[in-house]
Amino acid sequence: MTPALRCVGLRMKFGDTVAVDGLDLEVERGEVFGLLGPNGAGKTTTIRMITTLLPAPPGAIQVLGRDVARQRTAVRRLIGYVPQQLSADGTLTGRENVALFARLYDVPRVGRADQVAAVLDAMDLTEVADRPSKTYSGGMVRRLELAQALVSAPQLLILDEPTVGLDPVARDGVWDKIASIRAATGMTVLVTTHAMQEADEHCERVALMHRGRIRAQGSPDELKDALGPGTTLDDVFRHHTGNALIGDNENGGMRDVRAARRTARRVG
Repeated sequence: MTPALRCVGLRMKFGDTVAVDGLDLEVERGEVFGLLGPNGAGKTTTIRMITTLLPAPPGAIQVLGRDVARQRTAVRRLIGYVPQQLSADGTLTGRENVALFARLYDVPRVGRADQVAAVLDAMDLTEVADRPSKTYSGGMVRRLELAQALVSAPQLLILDEPTVGLDPVARDGVWDKIASIRAATGMTVLVTTHAMQEADEHCERVALMHRGRIRAQGSPDELKDALGPGTTLDDVFRHHTGNALIGDNENGGMRDVRAARRTARRVG
């Protein structure tokens, strides 16, 4: 069976900085796959190449058998994407935010309102759907962004640090919703996270990325067992990345948001 995602020999440079350096990655259909690594490892750059927010790089990317370089529009229709930076418009209601994404994803006009209502209900947002999203808590905003990403019924859901900044209850709520949608649809989930406990608990396989390359991959148990009894996924992370959680190349914040939007306009 064709995998949900296949990347072969991906490379991306920004000036003299090599962000992704010959990356090979394969994600099977229906699994939850974690892409782990410190800031600056190249995770977000990889995600942006997969989601077509960056021009097609040297190498090859296929999403459910579609080539990202040659079938960009078809690939976009297969993907739901929740970026690390908040993407909901605080001046719009929850329903308006999701309806906007339904139009962007070209959800058919007939039945569009029902689809918007369905994903809001799935994220437990029906009661607040007609409130401005700026009045939502952090956990509610993250669930709203999941609703935005899910309104087109994607086959591959990509989550870039989906629980960053959330309290433990809100984090659990986000993961519960991801699990319920996946169980109902069989959707594939690719997630980046710094939270090793979350990756250990929710990901069937993970890949550890450092300085643009994959350093190790397998199930969390396989990676822990390789280092000996009593090893945690945090220990695995430190072993392969030199204990660095913060790098120089992925700074986040509004500067990243503006850069991503400029790139999206440039590549169409």
